Amino acid sequence: MTIRKSRRACVVGLAAVAMAATAFTGPAQASRDTAPAAVDHRATQRAMDAAVQAGVPGITAQARDADGVWKSASGAGNLKTGAPRGRNDRFRVGSITNTFVATVLLQMEAEKRLGLDDTVERRLPGLVRGNGNAGREITVRQLLNHTSGLFDYLADKEYSETYMEGDGYLRHRYDTLTPEKRVKVALSHEPLFKPGARHAFSNTNDVLAALIIEKTSGRPYEDEVRDRIIKPLGLKATSNPGHSIRLPKPSSRGYSKLFPSAPDRIDDVTEMNGSQGWGNGDIISSADDLNRFYRALMRGELLPPRQLRAMLTTVDNPDFPGAAYGLGIERFTLGCGITLWYHDGGAVGWISMVATTEDGRHQLAFNYNGTWGAETILPILNAEYCDTPSRSR
Repeated sequence: MTIRKSRRACVVGLAAVAMAATAFTGPAQASRDTAPAAVDHRATQRAMDAAVQAGVPGITAQARDADGVWKSASGAGNLKTGAPRGRNDRFRVGSITNTFVATVLLQMEAEKRLGLDDTVERRLPGLVRGNGNAGREITVRQLLNHTSGLFDYLADKEYSETYMEGDGYLRHRYDTLTPEKRVKVALSHEPLFKPGARHAFSNTNDVLAALIIEKTSGRPYEDEVRDRIIKPLGLKATSNPGHSIRLPKPSSRGYSKLFPSAPDRIDDVTEMNGSQGWGNGDIISSADDLNRFYRALMRGELLPPRQLRAMLTTVDNPDFPGAAYGLGIERFTLGCGITLWYHDGGAVGWISMVATTEDGRHQLAFNYNGTWGAETILPILNAEYCDTPSRSR
């Protein structure tokens, strides 16, 4: 499972839990790609409740399987009023946005409007240059599977201190930022490695991928996501916020520990300008919509077979053996042998996860309204896919 974390306050992916994955489930069994036909979700509920008892403010979750739809919540949606977390909450999905972006680009490739091996220089002339960065050496495929070597703009110390943590975040949370500004931050650093040499997650890749959508279509990337995915699937809780600072209702408050020197301080960070995550983390959605999106994706409802195979063709993550990254989607095998395709997502105030079996029969999506406690995510996945016996047995 891919593990990513920016400097200090802002979670960009999962915390360091994957290396202990088998500790939750015991030794791996022979690999199988599908879960039981129907499951009892009581173990999942217990794992969610345990995460809240460990300090996570609240969790909203939904599972879809052969037995239907299960929705639940645990903990608080508002720490000030004590209002509970809602089962239908909308939230910022963070890097799960990447799966939407990759799907649009693969649809464009199927339409022969671009190629995965087109260079970034061809698609975005003159943008990726300087400090050893060369768009002519990086392909669209390398952006999507994070083998470009481009520096992650969120790892820039000045950017992080200004926009992601502490007083900087509180002062600048309402600022409008352009994608070009964030790309410029990344290009002020030398590349991490030669394009294609290895995998290393970088939010810069996804901003560039969204810019390629716009350059190719001549339309805002948000319009392409809406017309190609949101509207056809009827994802009524999913949207791109633009410059809006608010979450649509129903929703809970989002919380973060912005100050490393004050680890017990919790700030309400629900409001922020959506442009700050444009293209790599701006989408707002719900557990229901994320499950329906991943279900449709894996069942071939959004991509032709050739493009879906390309999406599911992975590169290894050298930092975390057993994890692999495709095009905007990740693969990980739990200790019980079940292989999941998933993406995690972090934004200031939120941690999200959506996972599915490859046959599209069983999905689980959930969200934390706080940026800590990520070590409790794998127990929830294991409870849903490994620890709960089939009711049909």
